[in-house]
Amino acid sequence: MSEAEGVRLQKVLAAAGIASRRAAEELIDAGRVEVNGQVVAEQGMRVDPARDEIRVDGARVPPQRSHRYLVLNKPRGVLSAMEDPHGRPTLAAYVPEGERLFHVGRLDADTEGLLLLTNDGDLAQRLTHPSYEVSKLYLAEVAGNLTDATASKLRKGITLDDGPIKPDQLSIVQRTDQRSLVRVRLHSGRNRIVRRMFDAVSHPVRRLSRLAIGPVKLGDLKPGQTRELSREELGELFDLLGL
Repeated sequence: MSEAEGVRLQKVLAAAGIASRRAAEELIDAGRVEVNGQVVAEQGMRVDPARDEIRVDGARVPPQRSHRYLVLNKPRGVLSAMEDPHGRPTLAAYVPEGERLFHVGRLDADTEGLLLLTNDGDLAQRLTHPSYEVSKLYLAEVAGNLTDATASKLRKGITLDDGPIKPDQLSIVQRTDQRSLVRVRLHSGRNRIVRRMFDAVSHPVRRLSRLAIGPVKLGDLKPGQTRELSREELGELFDLLGL
């Protein structure tokens, strides 16, 4: 791309909400801005906002795209689908009117929590592809007292009908004789994997919520609420997926 093409870097930074144009110029002068791995040495550089990789203090500035990225706290009882022939509740009720968004991956109807809605097919494909090994964090309420011995067994990995499964992390948050709350992080996208994992050790899941996908966290969203992904979340997600 020639110097006469593209958009001035400080304008891109201002449009991304990083800083005003004047403050963006100061960031450039201080050597805190990189484009495609190179520190920007002077003012006036032009970039392609959709293709060039721009970083400020090492943090990725998400490419400018016409895509939408929403976090939904999916309520229990809602299908991970946009329509249902039997009239059951679907995600369509939570998509902003007039927008054509689709869900990234699925949650069981009985599972609540973080679900991404977008119109970015590239991001959706990479986020759900096993080769990218994107971790998901869940909070599971399971029946009975999950002992330290059983938790250790799960951490070491167990074998299910469709192969072995080993969580990346597993910690007991709270437990009584009647129930245990367990945080589980894993990157497997296999069907009902968390429920089947606890079924295998005789602690069936009573309630399950997904709290995070990679760098994107549910936060304090109430069931049925949505929010836009933050610039920081998008930047980390693009980095993770090589976009």
